[in-house]
Amino acid sequence: MSNAAQRDERADTLTLGAAVLGIPLGGDQLARLLAFLDLLQRWNRAFNLTAIRDPAVMVSHHLLDSLAVAPFLQGETVLDLGTGAGLPGLPLAIAEPSRRFSLLDSNAKKVRFVRQAVLDLNLTNVEPIQSRIESYRPGRKFSTIVARAVASIADLHAQTVPLLESPGRLLVMKGRYPGDELSHPALAGLELVVRPLCVPYLGGERHLIEIRRD
Repeated sequence: MSNAAQRDERADTLTLGAAVLGIPLGGDQLARLLAFLDLLQRWNRAFNLTAIRDPAVMVSHHLLDSLAVAPFLQGETVLDLGTGAGLPGLPLAIAEPSRRFSLLDSNAKKVRFVRQAVLDLNLTNVEPIQSRIESYRPGRKFSTIVARAVASIADLHAQTVPLLESPGRLLVMKGRYPGDELSHPALAGLELVVRPLCVPYLGGERHLIEIRRD
């Protein structure tokens, strides 16, 4: 299959998958999401940013998996904690241009990639930040904090309490149902919702744990 045909196939998969998630993509958004994948694929050859190498699989496992969280964002400011190669923050920022995103990670090479992606994609609503969460002191709070399986739910809740607005949402992305984590005593009494996610073209379980501060 030619490169053009592969790109068309990815565009079709992304458009259809986003529509299933209830997220209509404009032409500029679609182009930026595919350009992000192209950039990630190029950097991946040298810097090993993600274990997934197949561009077709990246559409489901990176783009659609990230976009599945979009309906649960709240407010104007979003912190992506442990963003890695900009996931889910960059796809969400492209899909939600009216919100402001801070993408935090302690890994220098991954933050360099995120900075380059922000420049190449001309994303004016994204701030890449290199820092550990323990030492991150932004002087402000966030409406939504999202984390993609970077730590246990209890640890993430404890780390993000000083950073979350009220009302606010902590969204923790997990694969299988995290029964053991949810039984942690530190989570008792919290307003917590577990949402099964159906990500198009992605096999396997996905769950979103939503902790509300109202």
